[in-house]
Amino acid sequence: MDRDVRYETDGHVGIVTLDRPKVHNALRRQTYDELTELVRTTEARALVVTGEGRSFCSGDDVRELMSGGAAGAAPRPEPRITPAAGALLDTDVPVIAAVNGPAVGWGMELALLADLRVAARRATFGELFVKRGLCSDVAGIGRLAQLVGRERAAELLFTGEVIDAERAERIGLVGRVVDDDRLLPEALELAHRIAANPPLAVAALKRGLRRALDPDWNDLGAWVSTTLGDLFTTEDHREGVRSFLEKREPHYVGR
Repeated sequence: MDRDVRYETDGHVGIVTLDRPKVHNALRRQTYDELTELVRTTEARALVVTGEGRSFCSGDDVRELMSGGAAGAAPRPEPRITPAAGALLDTDVPVIAAVNGPAVGWGMELALLADLRVAARRATFGELFVKRGLCSDVAGIGRLAQLVGRERAAELLFTGEVIDAERAERIGLVGRVVDDDRLLPEALELAHRIAANPPLAVAALKRGLRRALDPDWNDLGAWVSTTLGDLFTTEDHREGVRSFLEKREPHYVGR
C-alpha cells in the first residue's frame, strides 16, 4: 500500500510531507494514522511539515470522512482529542509548518498545531468547518485566538473566510511570508537553527510554553468530538457536504 505521508531527514531535522497532490493533500484515515505515527516516533530535533505539489492541505477528504461513507451513516467520533492533534500538541519536538499553498479546514488546523509557520506567497488559510455545518478542531478554538486575537479568530471561524498569506502575516497568523521557491530553504534554515541548540533545553522550553499558554487539550478535544458527533447528524451538515460535492451554493435550514 502506498503511503500518504513521506518522511525524510536532513541531519537532525525531519521533513514530513503530505503526499496526495492529486487531491490537494486531503486527509483520509490512513493519512491521519501515518502523520500521528511519524510525530510520535520521530527522533528528529525539529520537524518541518509541508505538502507535495501546490497545496499544503485541503483538509479532510470529504468523500471518505465527511459524507458518512457509501451508506450515508453519520460518523460518531469518540469523545477524545483527535490523535493527530494530540500527537502534535504533546510532542516536545519543535514543529514548523512550511505552508506551500492552500491550508484550509484541517489543513489550517495542522498549520495552527505547529509552533512556527512560514508561508509561501501563494499560501491561503481558511477555517472552512462552518461551511460544512461543523465546528473546528481544537487548534481553531484553542490556538487561533492566541495568535490573532479573539475578534479576528471569531470572524475567521464564523465566516469561513479564506485569507491570503499577506493578510495572514499582518494579523499574526504566520511569522513570515517568503517567495514560493524560497519556502522550504527558509523553513529548513529555521529548523536547523533550532536543532543546533541543546535538545533538552528546547524540549523544556516547549513544555513551559504549554504550561503557560495552553488549555486542557484533552478536555477540549472531548468537547469537540462530542459536538462534532451531534453536528454530523444535522441536515445542515449533509447539505454542506452535498453542495460542496455538487459544486453549488448551499441552502441551510438550521436543523
